[in-house]
Amino acid sequence: MEPTRTGKRCHVLTAAAFAGLATALAGCQTADLGEAGFKPSENPVTVDTVTRGDRLATLARRQHPKILQTYGGEYSDPKLERMLAGVVGKLARSPDAASQSYQITILDSPSINAFALPGGYLYITRGLLALANDSAEIAAVLAHEMAHVTANHGLERQKREAEANLTSRVVNEVVSADSSAQAAVVRGKLRLAQFSRNQELEADAIGIRAIGEAGYDPFAAARFLSSMDAYQRFRSVGGARDASLDFLASHPNAPRRIDLAQRHARQFGQQGTGLRERDSFLQGIDGLLFGDRPDQGFVRGRTFLHPELGISFAVPEGFVIDNSAGEVVAAGPGDLAFRFDGVTLERSVSLTDYLRRDWLAGLDPDSVRTFTINSHEAATARAHADNWEFDVTVVRVGDNVYRLLTGAPRGSDRLDAVARSISNSFQVLSRSEIDQLKPLRIRIVTVQPGDTIASLAGRMAGGDRKLELFRVLNALGSGSTLSTGDKVKIITDR
Repeated sequence: MEPTRTGKRCHVLTAAAFAGLATALAGCQTADLGEAGFKPSENPVTVDTVTRGDRLATLARRQHPKILQTYGGEYSDPKLERMLAGVVGKLARSPDAASQSYQITILDSPSINAFALPGGYLYITRGLLALANDSAEIAAVLAHEMAHVTANHGLERQKREAEANLTSRVVNEVVSADSSAQAAVVRGKLRLAQFSRNQELEADAIGIRAIGEAGYDPFAAARFLSSMDAYQRFRSVGGARDASLDFLASHPNAPRRIDLAQRHARQFGQQGTGLRERDSFLQGIDGLLFGDRPDQGFVRGRTFLHPELGISFAVPEGFVIDNSAGEVVAAGPGDLAFRFDGVTLERSVSLTDYLRRDWLAGLDPDSVRTFTINSHEAATARAHADNWEFDVTVVRVGDNVYRLLTGAPRGSDRLDAVARSISNSFQVLSRSEIDQLKPLRIRIVTVQPGDTIASLAGRMAGGDRKLELFRVLNALGSGSTLSTGDKVKIITDR
């Protein structure tokens, strides 16, 4: 979350928007390269783009600064850039890519994402680089995205995207309060994405052929698909939900896709064929920023801390925090959801008057009351909308008012306990506490005699599921072991 300094009003909170927090784990999405501009998803795995025509390449060139703005700018690291340039150079020698020059940009985003635009624009996030374990895996990702462009997938997607956008606008503007209509829009988007199943598999096949011809290990694609699947499971939130509305359901499931990737790879030989360049890759990502930037705040397990705003709070066990540029959300068991953001507010406006303003739909005016949270002025109220019930707590710190909004299905017996747990944890950090907050980074360490997976995971910082994260980042299955001299990734604030 970026600091809020000037905004005095925020959008109306609706039940439909809040319900979305509980299932907000997005997957591979598409981008619109029309004249109206480019707005990629905040949390995609890939972005399908359009073909290499002159007009579209010009449009893509215009989107470059917008992409940088959307994804937090460019991440600058000379040694990492040199390593990636070497990977792209090998891929560019293939017959399909030989006529195109490429420009690769590392995006300063923790999301797992890579995409390509017409004209040779390649993008990869530092979050994806942190998950990979060798150059061959990065080559597989980039070759897959380049294949979407060369195979003209974006043109067909654009037509269906326009139809879906029209339907979505009609529902949002006319019947947005109708939950069944909202679900129909989501399912419509899934049907649109269903069309891309064959495209994703086709891009896999083209990409694997490209990395094999470039001399890379063709089995790298299957390995990285497995890593992404493991990371998705690590990030997933427990609790009942309609799996048909999960966007990940719109793409080939991981086991099938991995199996097909392995079949394509066997055309180049058995496992062990081709370059992996693991050591040079790990050297390239040593010191890579991991997770959130300081100006967005840090997630440390179930705690959110913002060094620039100087505040922190914690969510209950079972919740997973997702930090974005404009807000912090968390999803928990039982379809509970939480959102945190901040606005500036004149000192002359009381918190009770602020709660009664029209930004909050379904307010119960009799529920408004004042209290204090760790010596800071606060107020709380209840609100209702459709089948949802909300606890809304606001806390004043200087000229800022921080909003803690907890939502639960109507009739839930956990709303009060969860809301009070979060609000009571809110605190203003001391200068010494702020000074101790450092961003997390990837560090490459060499396994020493006596080191184990558990002991190395114990050296990790930043979360309460260190062992699971260590295994995911290093692609270590349940039966994996380490040998002296192996190089592994750990997460540390040093």
